[in-house]
Amino acid sequence: MSEAKITIKISPVDMETRAKLNLRAGDTVKVFQKIKEGDKSRIQAFEGLVLGRKHGKEPGATFTVRRVFDGVGVERIFPLYSPNIEKVEILKRAKVRQSKLYHIREKAAKEIRREMRNVRAVKDEKVTVTSEDIKEAPTPQIAEQ
Repeated sequence: MSEAKITIKISPVDMETRAKLNLRAGDTVKVFQKIKEGDKSRIQAFEGLVLGRKHGKEPGATFTVRRVFDGVGVERIFPLYSPNIEKVEILKRAKVRQSKLYHIREKAAKEIRREMRNVRAVKDEKVTVTSEDIKEAPTPQIAEQ
């Protein structure tokens, strides 16, 4: 039997610059990731809040980014030193007191439930219309055939 060799091209990652990024919980970041579709490749951006970072500066380090898209919370876990990540931009830094911001998930769900209650309350209100509000509409003419 002949064995076929599979060659995987991995682009080098500058680990020093990624370690110097100093990502931490509370940062708003934009992650540019390479996406390969068939023969073509493109770069896709994912912008959101860093909920936490795991495994420090070792090779398996990851960070979790959360954003709300069309009312649905979307979280993605990115490997810090992955060659598929083109670049990471830190847009904003917030001072937080916790190293992991997992409580943001429940906070967002609570806000959505509150909004749904408000929508339901508006829908349940009955509208009263007086005779002065109603203008006489012209009666429709029915064409006889």
